[in-house]
Amino acid sequence: VVPNWQKELARFAPTLACSILNEAEDREALIREAREGQVVLSTYGLLVTQQETLVEKQWSTICLDEAHTIKNRDTKTSAVCMKLQSQHRIILTGTPIQNHLGELWNLFQFINPGLLGSYENFSKKFIVPIEGNGDGDRRQQLKRIIAPFMLRRTKQEVVEELPDKQDITISVELSKEEMGVYEVLRRKAQKELEEIQLQGSNLNVNALAEITKLRMCACSVSLAEKSWPGMSSKIESFLDLAQELAEGGNRALVFSQFTSFLDQVKDALDKSPNHKNIKYFYLDGSTPMRQRSKMVEAFQKGECQLFLISLKAGGLGLNLTGANYVIHLDPWWNPAIEQQATDRAHRIGQQQKVTVYHLVSQHTIEEKILRLHETKRNLAESLLEGSNQSHKITVDQLLGLITQ
Repeated sequence: VVPNWQKELARFAPTLACSILNEAEDREALIREAREGQVVLSTYGLLVTQQETLVEKQWSTICLDEAHTIKNRDTKTSAVCMKLQSQHRIILTGTPIQNHLGELWNLFQFINPGLLGSYENFSKKFIVPIEGNGDGDRRQQLKRIIAPFMLRRTKQEVVEELPDKQDITISVELSKEEMGVYEVLRRKAQKELEEIQLQGSNLNVNALAEITKLRMCACSVSLAEKSWPGMSSKIESFLDLAQELAEGGNRALVFSQFTSFLDQVKDALDKSPNHKNIKYFYLDGSTPMRQRSKMVEAFQKGECQLFLISLKAGGLGLNLTGANYVIHLDPWWNPAIEQQATDRAHRIGQQQKVTVYHLVSQHTIEEKILRLHETKRNLAESLLEGSNQSHKITVDQLLGLITQ
């Protein structure tokens, strides 16, 4: 996101002096000496390490881009943001509510402290009635409170400026051996969740670990069982698709939430003699900012056919309109996150039709996650447009996803 801001500021506000905190030799000096007409750009990671100097400074305006980064009120990043001093505050986000209403409270606590009261009162007055009881009156009341502070521009409003987009689900049939391992893991996860349900407890780390292992197994058995010697059926399907796209002169963004799975995809592309002609870039959370920018520029110029990107690192802040295909190797809980990733290609500036492929393993948790999307798809719309759906995923829902 930071390089994008630097480019846009140079384009639309060239009289402003722009400095990137991440690249400064003396970060404390840059912060202390920042003057009128100067913009200091920083990643969220530096807020914690440079918090003492940042909090001391009186800023004119603070803008949080991808503000859902501070959705969790218990994180260090959120705590530092709340301490920052400024005359004006702005937040930008495409997903103001990713999972539950508590996230919205924290965003408003930053831009307008006290508007929604304490978290405890907010929970009692709005979260419990809306999420627990589907109270439409309380939802409308909350909507009226926050509406004056929100400016929305939805995809529907710019749809005429965008080319067509087509979503295609490719069902991947796992081998009997793969399904055998998956079934063992599924039963283990089901037993763990049934015990939690029986005790009336909340989800714990062990249960979530079993679910994650199950989802990884649906991608590649060797991610869950290290000794597995076989090939992943999903990777084989991907290689066939990648070859077909490359031969047609197309370029694709390839997303997965698991960097370990992307490592296997890279390995398969490198070792397969049939795919030596396919060039790719790879980006995850550890990729340095400058290298990230260089890869984006090179991809836009057509220097490779594939851009492998971890969902977390590439779901925002990238403009990759050079791609006319998007491939999601595995489904994420919240379709809004996937949509943000897809929007790296399907955005203003794109001249071609965009085709989005979703690779989904048959008879696995992945198929049921897609069904869950139908109840999660309009999560934020519970306040922004009027749906009542807004809730965390529950033990019962997880059991429904993995029970045959």
